[in-house]
Amino acid sequence: MKSLFKAFLYVIRGFWQGLSACRVIFGNLIFLALIVLFLSILFYDSQKDLPDQAALILAPQGDIVIQKTETMLSSRLMGEASRKETLLKDIIDVIDHAKDDQRVKLLVLDLHDMGNAATSKLADIGEALKRFKSSGKPIYASGDYYGQQQYYLAAHADHLYLHPMGGVVLTGYGIYRNYFKSALEKLMIQFHVFRVGTYKSALEPFLRDNMSEYAKEANLSWLSILWKTYTGSIAELRGLQTEAVDDYINNVSVNLSVVKGDTAQLALDHGLVDALKTRDEFREELIALVGEDKDEMTVNQIQFDDYLDDIQPHREQNRENASKIGVIVAKGVILDGVQPAGRIGSDTLTDVIRQARLDDAVKALVLQIDSPGGSALASEIIRRELELTRQSGKPVVVSMSSIAASGGYWIASSADEIWAAPSTITGSIGIYSAFATFEKSLDYVGVHSDGVGTTQVADGFDTTRPLNPIIADSMEQVIQHNYQRFIKTVSEGRNLTLQDVEKIAQGRVWAGETAKELGLIDQFGNLQDAVQSAANMANLKIYDVIYIEQPLTAREKLAKRLNQFLTAAANDMLGGAAHPAVRFIKKLGPELEAIAELNDPEGVYAYCLVCNVP
Repeated sequence: MKSLFKAFLYVIRGFWQGLSACRVIFGNLIFLALIVLFLSILFYDSQKDLPDQAALILAPQGDIVIQKTETMLSSRLMGEASRKETLLKDIIDVIDHAKDDQRVKLLVLDLHDMGNAATSKLADIGEALKRFKSSGKPIYASGDYYGQQQYYLAAHADHLYLHPMGGVVLTGYGIYRNYFKSALEKLMIQFHVFRVGTYKSALEPFLRDNMSEYAKEANLSWLSILWKTYTGSIAELRGLQTEAVDDYINNVSVNLSVVKGDTAQLALDHGLVDALKTRDEFREELIALVGEDKDEMTVNQIQFDDYLDDIQPHREQNRENASKIGVIVAKGVILDGVQPAGRIGSDTLTDVIRQARLDDAVKALVLQIDSPGGSALASEIIRRELELTRQSGKPVVVSMSSIAASGGYWIASSADEIWAAPSTITGSIGIYSAFATFEKSLDYVGVHSDGVGTTQVADGFDTTRPLNPIIADSMEQVIQHNYQRFIKTVSEGRNLTLQDVEKIAQGRVWAGETAKELGLIDQFGNLQDAVQSAANMANLKIYDVIYIEQPLTAREKLAKRLNQFLTAAANDMLGGAAHPAVRFIKKLGPELEAIAELNDPEGVYAYCLVCNVP
């Protein structure tokens, strides 16, 4: 019996030792794999040999942005969705370079994986496509289905094809929000709002069950301008009457009955596409034009990312003794402190602006803004840094991208010159603050708050108690003061009277077309136009354009690249969907998500919630 027991222990001991050995081996393999991963990230050369004759495939992945949002791996693993993004600058640089590249015989628009893109960004790409066509090279577009934003770009093609079972879905522009007043009342949540501006409708979802007439008037005004821009461009590109696009949309059910529900035939009959072709038919047409890659059994082609890598040396012109025009990108909600790419941090952005100001080689500064605003204090801190740059003798020009509203306009207001697109969303000059208290909700379930304090406002920000009247009065005064400061800042920066600014303020949102008439912006144009203007102000004939970013240490660069690699891997493994709770909040409305991340120390915001539309 004792011998049997010893044998059993021997087997267990051997198994454990074997398991320990496997654990060590497995751990070493993982460590070796990590070393290989680090080395591949550091030394991987993605450049490929490109064919001498090919079709350039322009295939934007995800949303088109002026700055990519830095997504942390920890956030992705917690279930937050991570959207793919493509830089607007990359797209324009690829198109412009391909125009004169003898290897590129034609351009193919593959818009299948393209996400959201605001009207002004689509217009910038459209102008680049027109420049490409001026070289005599054709543009082809072929798709199974075109959404509204995809179709805007596809309409620039010389040959626009649609799959016989596909369609072109156009809907127009609109703003439809969720309203929570009744829900808050049922939950007995007291929502306290302090705001200035008749049109400052950012917090209406918490105060009403529908959109106010003021908000409807203002929103429809700028939406109509954006839609007119869109339909006018489509009509011009496709040789249609300006009313044709609206007829296609508004009478879709009647029009479909004529073609017996065939959406592809509907698009063809209304002149939105040139022909209906299957994927293989389109492939054969391209092969006849540029030849076939026998190894890959496809068209001789150059992919967007490969071409971008190939032209990279030409994009980074930075002559040592040449004067510089510095470009700084400010994209996202404006927050206090240090923030990653895709958000505007007061500390992060002011450090970069200061870096440009103290660099003697930088003779002028262009700030490209794409922001609905955010913290009022952070906006003022950034604006002041731009003002100091102007006072140092360096011209400061603002280039508004799709949105530069509320805090975004606060930052822009003190520039020497402001450039925007007719479809840029701007204005929204107004201030608000809000917070909720839950005393009635708690009382309903039998929870009560009581106590003592050394002052009359010791319970001032206790959400379990009713709003302290002293705090309420104080907040009203703070909001009024900051609104007047906003008005004064715009007045001084734009050389307008206080009365004139007051008339166009009140939190009202304007399209760029109207904003120019009101004096809120100076010129229509894109980033390149703003750079040229800055060069003229600085009396520069020869100069290099450099993008100025927060400098990273070698360790930070490695960590950033590793995070991007692992986040992409997590996306592949976990999929693009967010956690159900995150999806639920997003479904309720972007207002909840946006307000949750604001972090102004005083809780005072210049933020336009309705501006995040095309």
